[in-house]
Amino acid sequence: MDAFRVLARARLGEFPHTEVADVPGIRRAAVLLCVVAVDGPPSVMVIRRAYRGRNAGQWALPGGRVDDGETVEQAAIRELHEELGLTASQADLLGRLDDFPAASGFVITPIVAALNDASELRPSPDEVHSVHRVDLARLAADDVPHWVHPNDAVRQKDLRGDAPSVNSDGLGLLQMRLAENMTIHSPTGAMLWQFREVILLGRDPAAARIAHFAQPEWTRN
Repeated sequence: MDAFRVLARARLGEFPHTEVADVPGIRRAAVLLCVVAVDGPPSVMVIRRAYRGRNAGQWALPGGRVDDGETVEQAAIRELHEELGLTASQADLLGRLDDFPAASGFVITPIVAALNDASELRPSPDEVHSVHRVDLARLAADDVPHWVHPNDAVRQKDLRGDAPSVNSDGLGLLQMRLAENMTIHSPTGAMLWQFREVILLGRDPAAARIAHFAQPEWTRN
């Protein structure tokens, strides 16, 4: 974890993140790419949302709407506690990635954090169906990102088998295939992809932008 903190701070410090400017009617949200090491190697926490309300059953990162008077960092810390019962401080935050203009109408700001202690993990049943840890080594694996035609995207609960891959030319739809029953699309997939490219692989920031990534129609809800 210490090595990850040093690496993440250094690479995020050199990453010129993009921000979406405030305009009338804009809605902001913040999520936390939270890295923990619990009985195993460092992993990033991913949740599956409760099967009720907004984004029912979708893969997500802990996070939600930014309240009036909050910074995106404060919102991410608050949401982590409300959804998972975990407490983070400003000192646990390592930096931020690009704002993502989601099809739902929210602009999502991803914050990266590392926690030494996740023993207080208590998922809120009203918001979280399940919590999953994605090993950073798995996230960095070559076979995780796939690019498919948008009409090959199906609802997460209905995913079966492989879809034909295409080049990442701005027209393909990203699928992060992290496990047999864990295929994640944008927006969450886009933020995990940028985390992987910028922090884990140290790629050129110019080649790691995500705002243009396509999103499945069902993420608009």
